[in-house]
Amino acid sequence: MEAQNTPTSPNNVEEGKTMAIISYITLIGTIIAYVMNNDKKNTFTAFHIRQNIGIIILYLLNSFVITRFSGTASWIVSIFIFVLWIIGFIGAIQGEEKKVPLLGDLFQDWFKGI
Repeated sequence: MEAQNTPTSPNNVEEGKTMAIISYITLIGTIIAYVMNNDKKNTFTAFHIRQNIGIIILYLLNSFVITRFSGTASWIVSIFIFVLWIIGFIGAIQGEEKKVPLLGDLFQDWFKGI
């Protein structure tokens, strides 16, 4: 009997792990992972793409909005964003669908079409 490709199946994680890791390597990596995942629709990869898209949007908001108002606030938000990125990246490496703190559920909901 063949293993099903469910979100928690080891087969699904192993198949999608490389693309999940690539999704955290710059915006270009996210785009590459998204395009390559469109064919196979691996749920593990899609989970990490959604997490990183949320992190990228936070980064852009910080760069273009928060920086205009307060350099100190922007610096604090930058550290927070970096911590979120590290948590997501380590989750991808370990083969876990670990949501980033505070915003992970929102990222999964907002980008559920991915």
